Amino acid sequence: MSSPTEHPSSSQKSAQDKPAQNALEAAGIDPAAMSQPLHSDFDNGRWFPTWRPYKGDLDRDPVGINEYLPPSKSVLLGVQHTFAMFGATVLAPLLMGFDPNLAILMSGICTVMFFMITGGRMPSYLGSSFAFIGPVIAVTAYAGAGFNDNLSVALGGIMACGIVYALIGLLVMKTGTGWIERLMPPIVTGAIVMIIGLNLAPVTIQGVSANQFDAWMATLTVLLISGVAVFTRGMLRRLLLLVGLILSYVAYFVMTNVLGFGTAIDFSGVAAASWFGLPTIHTPSFEMSAIILIAPVAFILVAENLGHFKAVEGMTKARVTPYMGRAFFADGLATTFSAGFGGTGVTTYAENIGVMAVTKVYSTTIFVVAGLVAILLGLSPKFGAIIQTIPAALLGGASIVVFGLIAIAGAKIWIDNHIDFSKNSNLIIAAVTVIMGTGNFSLHLGGFDLGGIGTATLAAIVLNVLFNKGSDKNADTSAAAK
Repeated sequence: MSSPTEHPSSSQKSAQDKPAQNALEAAGIDPAAMSQPLHSDFDNGRWFPTWRPYKGDLDRDPVGINEYLPPSKSVLLGVQHTFAMFGATVLAPLLMGFDPNLAILMSGICTVMFFMITGGRMPSYLGSSFAFIGPVIAVTAYAGAGFNDNLSVALGGIMACGIVYALIGLLVMKTGTGWIERLMPPIVTGAIVMIIGLNLAPVTIQGVSANQFDAWMATLTVLLISGVAVFTRGMLRRLLLLVGLILSYVAYFVMTNVLGFGTAIDFSGVAAASWFGLPTIHTPSFEMSAIILIAPVAFILVAENLGHFKAVEGMTKARVTPYMGRAFFADGLATTFSAGFGGTGVTTYAENIGVMAVTKVYSTTIFVVAGLVAILLGLSPKFGAIIQTIPAALLGGASIVVFGLIAIAGAKIWIDNHIDFSKNSNLIIAAVTVIMGTGNFSLHLGGFDLGGIGTATLAAIVLNVLFNKGSDKNADTSAAAK
């Protein structure tokens, strides 16, 4: 994407874009089928786009995917992206009993991997995925506090999920995204995203109901995070989880360590931890029961990231759809890599897409900087020890907000795509999927438990194939008639 200040004539642009058009056709990509106009810098037929220095006005002009800023501005914007992902990337491993410091380190490494594999064409940050929480808790019987003693079993399942996801990416690179969009239209993706949040609600509530002090502190956490979300603006609002947790942490410290209510925060681990060092590596083990339960999360990640990549394309006005297969493959490979060392499964982050929407800076080089900052934080055991002092009640309060937002995000997919609920097919798909997922209805294949989210995801896809199989054909016929 060239600088927004440059405006070549139509004949010049046609001449510039002709080589790119030929390159795309040679690669088996139909330029006429793409929603965005050809651009010779971005669609140059090579693995990486043609990089250009940004020459516009940051107060007025967006920064393109293949444009780069001076180092000082790149560092500041990269740190901002690191903070944007921080709350969720730390919260997810804590809810599963993983090492949050290792999760941060892996998120940084995986983000740099993603940049390389996608050829710097997809501006995204890879952080801990919440889609794994339900299956991991089911597989490991995690109690919700402290280290997960059955972590290795979960890691094996997550690695298998990453491999399935990477294979889907290779298939998309070969065949295109059309079949995925037909298999998982918005009625299906909205339902799947919704049940990720609703399925975890009972576990979350039980975790903060052990005693009334914890219940009140969880409620205070919900109120503080909600207050940041509603009453602040700009970057502070983007950091609602981080800021809300910090405020609730201070309140908890005063109530316990100062006033003597509840269990005081123990800082002895922080004092003993060193400033720099490698986090503990954990080795996966492979059990078929865990693999069967966790591997289907790959389809949830496909549905989630499909929406993210479409949002990126809409914001950047760059044609990223042809590179979606690379992105799926990169995310799958990164998930496998992360779990191989004891980290969580990873996914592209809506939080960082939101930061791009506000800043209008879409340069993928910024995400490399964000990844490097995360790697530095992950290599500090003292930083990890501070994270481990966060009380379970505060994590439970944050979980109520996070899982609620995930559920509502599913409804937003339906609203944004104008899903017609006057059609009985859409009503049945949504109703059955949501109740199955929320109630944790689970089918067994032989001796294997699909879990509530896995069963509901499978139901949504099958019901859509059965009930809406003629909708695409009818839509094409209507469009042709017009």
